[in-house]
Amino acid sequence: MTQFDLTVATKGSHAALLPVVLIATSVNEARPSPVINIKHEDTAVLGEGDKATLQLSAAGKSVFGTVPAIEELCNHFPFLVGKEAAVEKEWISQLDGLNTLDFKALDPVLQKLDTHLLLRSFVAGYSLSTADIALWGALRGNRVAVAALKKGALVNLTRWYRFLEELCPWTAAAIEALNAAAKESKVAKSKAGANYDIALLNTDNGVVTRFPPEPSGYLHIGHAKAALLNDYFAHEKYNGTLLLRFDDTNPSNEKQEFQDAIVEDLALMGIKPNKVSYTSDYFDQLYDYCIEMIKTGHAYADDTEKETMAAQRMDGIPSARRDLPIEESLARFEDMKNGTEEGLRWCIRAKISPDDKNKALRDPVIYRCNPHPHHRTGAKWKIYPTYDFACPVVDSMEGVTHALRTIEYRDRNPQYQWMLDALKLRHVQVWDFARMNFIRTLLSKRKLTKLVESGVVWGWDDPRFPTIRGIRRRGMTIPALREFILKQGPSRTITLFDWALIWATNKKYIDPVAPRHTAIVNKDAVKTTITNAPATFTEEKPRHAKNAAVGMKTVTFAPNVLMEQVDAKSFKQDEEITLMNWGNAFVRKITADTNGTITHLELELNPQGDVKKTEKKVTWLAEGPELVPVELVDFDYLLKKDSLSEDDVLEDVLNYDTEFREPALADSNVAQFKEGDIMQFDRKGFYRVDRAYSPGSPAVFFNIPTGKAK
Repeated sequence: MTQFDLTVATKGSHAALLPVVLIATSVNEARPSPVINIKHEDTAVLGEGDKATLQLSAAGKSVFGTVPAIEELCNHFPFLVGKEAAVEKEWISQLDGLNTLDFKALDPVLQKLDTHLLLRSFVAGYSLSTADIALWGALRGNRVAVAALKKGALVNLTRWYRFLEELCPWTAAAIEALNAAAKESKVAKSKAGANYDIALLNTDNGVVTRFPPEPSGYLHIGHAKAALLNDYFAHEKYNGTLLLRFDDTNPSNEKQEFQDAIVEDLALMGIKPNKVSYTSDYFDQLYDYCIEMIKTGHAYADDTEKETMAAQRMDGIPSARRDLPIEESLARFEDMKNGTEEGLRWCIRAKISPDDKNKALRDPVIYRCNPHPHHRTGAKWKIYPTYDFACPVVDSMEGVTHALRTIEYRDRNPQYQWMLDALKLRHVQVWDFARMNFIRTLLSKRKLTKLVESGVVWGWDDPRFPTIRGIRRRGMTIPALREFILKQGPSRTITLFDWALIWATNKKYIDPVAPRHTAIVNKDAVKTTITNAPATFTEEKPRHAKNAAVGMKTVTFAPNVLMEQVDAKSFKQDEEITLMNWGNAFVRKITADTNGTITHLELELNPQGDVKKTEKKVTWLAEGPELVPVELVDFDYLLKKDSLSEDDVLEDVLNYDTEFREPALADSNVAQFKEGDIMQFDRKGFYRVDRAYSPGSPAVFFNIPTGKAK
C-alpha cells in the first residue's frame, strides 16, 4: 500500500485545508492502519505560489493545492469515486470558489449549491461521496459561509450541512487537530515575544524616553502599553533613562487625585521613572518661546469663533487674522496672559499652512486662555500651551532622545518637527506604535469621564472599566498585564483585541496558586439527605490538588447537605454520581414540587464506586451555621458593539444591564479571605474578593474571566 504524506500550512485558509484533511481522514478511517500521514507545517504557504497551502506527496511525487490533492487521492483510492463521478468532479472543481471571504464572490456559489440540493440528500447519487466531504469541509472552514448558513436563508444547503455534521462524527477530531496545530503555532510565536529591533537611531549616545500622561483621569490599558514600552526601551533594551512628565496644561480637567493615582499605578506595574517632572515646570520658558514664535512670524493671535475655526481648518480656508501685525498679536497675547474679557476671546496659532493636505499642519492652536486655577501653579497663569506646542518643546528641553507614542499621533509628527525647527531646538526621533484597542471598550478619557460623572459606573476603579484599577479590581494580575502588553511590542499593526486573550494570559498566573473552595447558590438550593452517611465529622483537605504549598482547608462531612438546583434537575432515579471531595453515591429519591423544582434528594453513599466512571461530578456543602454567606458578581461589557463609529451616540450603544449578582453560601474557610485575594469556586470559576466577610455582611466575590466563552 502506497504511503502518503499530507503537509498542511497551519497559517493557511481552513476553507482550503479542511476538504483535503477530511478526505485524508476518511481514507484512514476506512483502513486497518493509517496510510496518509497528516503533518502540520508552521508556515503560510508550501512550495511555490501563494495558494500552495498544502502538499500531498508519495513515491517522490508531490502535488500542491486543494483540487489537485483531492484528484490525486481519488486516483489512488477508487472507493473515493462514486457512481456519479462526473457530478462529483464538477463540484470538486469549484472548491476554490468557497475559499474566499468576500461574500459577494461567495454568495453565487452558495446559491448554486443550495439549488442543487433542493431534492437531494447528497451532492451526487444516494450516498456519501468525496464531493460531500470536500464541500462540507470548505464551508466549515470559511467563517463567512458559516455565518451565511446560520441566517437560515439557504434552506437546502443548511439542511444538508447539518445532516453531514451528524453523519460523519470523525470530522470533529480532524477539525480539532487542525485548530490545535494552528493554536500551537500561535503560542510558539507568542512565546518568542515581539520584535523590539525597530532601528532607533543614535542609541549609542544614550537613550532617554518619556511617558507624558495628562492628570485628567486614571490610567487605562492603552496608557499602560505606552508606559511599559517606554520603560522597556529605557531600562531593558538600552541602558537609558525614563522620564515621567505630567502634561498638566489644562487646569479645567486636571486634579491632584489623578496625578497621585498615575504614580501609584505605574509603581504597581513595576515602572520606575528616573525622573518625575511637569510641563508646568516650564511655563515660563514656554511663554517666552511663544513670544519668540510671534516675533519671528511663526505664530499669530486669532479670535475666530471655535466652530468657525474648525470648519475653516477642515476646508483649508485661512483665518482673517492670519496676517495680523506682530505688534497686535503680542498685545492680544498680553490680554490673554492677564485673563481680561478681551483676552478670553483670543488664542495663538502656529503659522504653518492654511491648506496643507495634512490637516494637522493647518495652523494649529498653540496657546489658549483659561482663568481656571491650576492644581500646581494656582492662579499664577491664565494662559496655557497646548500639547501640540508643549510636547516637542519640553521633549527637546528635557533631553528626550526618542519619543515613542501611539500611531494616532502620526499626522502630527510633521507638526512636532516643525515646532522644533521654528524654535531651532534639538531634534527628537519619533517612533509610532499601534494603540491597543479592545472590543466593546471605551478608551476615550472624555467618554470614560462622562460615564463616571453620570453614575453609569461606580467610579474610575469600576471592574467594567479598562483602567488599570478597574481590571485589577476584576482580577487581573500585574505580571499577566505586563506579559500581554510586552508581547505585542512596538508593532505598528492596528489590532482590535478580544479581552479573552488577555484574560487567558491572566489564568496562567492564577490557576497554579488559587485555592479551591465550594459555593452553593441560594436560589432553590436542594436539601439532601445521605441515608448511610456517618455522623458529622471534618477532614483536612488540600486547597489545591496540584500545589501543596497553597495549604489545607477544613471540609465538613454530614448526613444533611446542600446541592444546587441545576445539578439536582439533571439526576435520574438510581443514577450514580460523584460528590466532589467525598466519593460516589446513588440517587435513591427525588422529590419535586408542581413546578418541577427539586425540593429534596435522598442519596446513598457507594464507597466502592469509581469516580472515573461517573458522568456527573457535583459540588455540595454540609448544612450548618459555619457556612459563609457570599455574593457572586459577574459583569458584561459596557458597550453593545465591538467597535464604535463616528456616527454612534454613546447613550445609544451603552449596555445598561451589565451587573449580575447571586447570593450563595460558601464553605467555612472562605471567612479567612481578605480583600484582593484570588481563589476558585469549584465548577464556577475564579473570583477575586472585593469585600471580605464580616458577621452580618456577606463577602463579595467578582468573577474573573478566563478567556473561555460561558
